[in-house]
Amino acid sequence: MAPGKRLAAASGAWIVFEDEAGFSMTPPRARTWGRRGHTPVIRVRGRSRRRTSVAALCCYKAGEKSRLIHRPRTHLLLKGARKSFSWQDYRDLLVRAHIQLDGPIVVVWDNLNTHLAAGLKRYEAEHDWLTTVRLPPYAPDLNPVEAVWSLVRRAMANTAFTTPDDLDRKLRSELRRIQLRPRLIDGCLTATRLAINPPTPP
Repeated sequence: MAPGKRLAAASGAWIVFEDEAGFSMTPPRARTWGRRGHTPVIRVRGRSRRRTSVAALCCYKAGEKSRLIHRPRTHLLLKGARKSFSWQDYRDLLVRAHIQLDGPIVVVWDNLNTHLAAGLKRYEAEHDWLTTVRLPPYAPDLNPVEAVWSLVRRAMANTAFTTPDDLDRKLRSELRRIQLRPRLIDGCLTATRLAINPPTPP
């Protein structure tokens, strides 16, 4: 993480953590209240052929309000259909972040095969506003976006979605709620025990 932080401080870049997660009609389960001896039961619709994936960016820069940028994508669970983001999807998300943040970005993400795609590496080499840094293997605790998913799933727990559109509306609503609360995004970074410090003047 240190090389990425030094680079961001030197160039005035945003440090941007990325991660993706999938959501389906089957809701996350969580503890809840119930009558003694009676386990609460929530009846949900049968499995849907539609699944929603979300790629999200937690964006930090000293002296700026923290930002959450996300991109949803709907997949049909059909034979031969793509069930995840392509490298072009990630490229478009990073371009969107660059425009919204109005500055260079240092992207910190895991070693997913799509992140290592030749097309994405070539795009990075051609654009000086973009730098990528890899997280160590098996280190989700260093990514604040993991805490974002925890907040979203906690809010959606034990919810019986009536349709895939109902699921998508709830998902967008929870992500929007986090977007409007920079302190929540800051808290996600605090949970990693990492810190974004302003550069030390010479």
